Amino acid sequence: MTEQAEQQREQTAQPGNNQSNTDNEAPEKASGRKFIIIAVVLVLIVAAGFFYWRSTFSEDTDDAQVDGNLYQVSSRVAGQVIKVYVDDNQTVQAGQLLVEVDPKDYQVALEQAEANLASAEAQYIQATVNVPITRITTGTTVTNSRSDVRGSSASVAQAQKQIEVAQARVDQAKANAEKARLDVERYTPLVQKDVISKQQFDGAVATAAATRASVLEAEAQVLSSQEALRLSQQRLAQSNAQAQQAAQNGPSQVKAEQAAANAANANVKQAQAKVDQAKLNLSYTQIKAPVAGIVNKKNVQVGGNLSIGQDLLTIIPLTDLWVTANFKETQIQKMHPGQEVVLKVDALGGRKFHGKVTQIGGATGSKLSLFPPENATGNYVKVVQRIPVRIDFTDLKDENKDFALRPGYSVTPDVGVK
Repeated sequence: MTEQAEQQREQTAQPGNNQSNTDNEAPEKASGRKFIIIAVVLVLIVAAGFFYWRSTFSEDTDDAQVDGNLYQVSSRVAGQVIKVYVDDNQTVQAGQLLVEVDPKDYQVALEQAEANLASAEAQYIQATVNVPITRITTGTTVTNSRSDVRGSSASVAQAQKQIEVAQARVDQAKANAEKARLDVERYTPLVQKDVISKQQFDGAVATAAATRASVLEAEAQVLSSQEALRLSQQRLAQSNAQAQQAAQNGPSQVKAEQAAANAANANVKQAQAKVDQAKLNLSYTQIKAPVAGIVNKKNVQVGGNLSIGQDLLTIIPLTDLWVTANFKETQIQKMHPGQEVVLKVDALGGRKFHGKVTQIGGATGSKLSLFPPENATGNYVKVVQRIPVRIDFTDLKDENKDFALRPGYSVTPDVGVK
């Protein structure tokens, strides 16, 4: 009886124990589910916050790449290549010698240009010396001409005075001749009546003849003085003409010499320009790198004959770089120049660089394409367009000390729009 009672008590106690264990496990399961729910809610909250932050405070795109100016190095002179100093994918520095063209022809051209310059300079010196000489000569000629005019004027005045004197002598001689003639007329009846002597009468006749001769002589002197006056007037007219001609031609001669000097100076400048051009051509025989970068697409060999403008190689810069990001048109509403950008470069394992928005393109990429879409055909389908945005690096020297960036690398820019 006792053993049966104990077995019954044990059977009665077992269901109670199972119930007790079930009651203990239920709170634990509820606690785990609550934790999972809280974790999911937190994840959702964080994701929503991240999405809100990304959509509100920043804009990004995976359609972006590193850009840079590719420098095409070409020949500026024609000639034969005698040396090539670089190979493909070689790093070069700005000013480094790349290719050398045979300089002999250009050295000869420079020497000839320098000789022409020396000749032009000598002609210019001679022309400049002639200017003051001509100025002095013409000035002396003008002065002498004026002196001749004054001398001729004085000669005319003197001749006029001599005519007046000669005319006075004629008048005096005529008066003496008239007096002598009257004396002869008075003495004639007296000599016939022997009132006066024959000798006295002959003296009166001789005096009358002498006075008539004096009149002729005085009249001849008047004619001579008149001829002298005419000659003096001719000389005066000639002197005036020469003085006028000298006054007119003197400045013209000086201007002509000055013009010749100016022309000689222009020839000097022209010869100097040819010398400078010859020096430039000679310097162009040494083709140097315009910027630092990596050589690519090398297309030049020793012995090749170059023509002007022939492309030799391309230099890809490693410093003057920027990013061109093609954002959707719905992303640029709050975007403007000056905003800071974080740039992640895929090729460098997500390495970050810093930059800022510099320019927002003036048209969409499709509008700038070779064959822009024509929406007027009636087959219009609205497509979200992309706008090119230029992003410049703000600290490229420090962040790219190893020159790891290359044009064409894919970039993910993150623009802070607020």
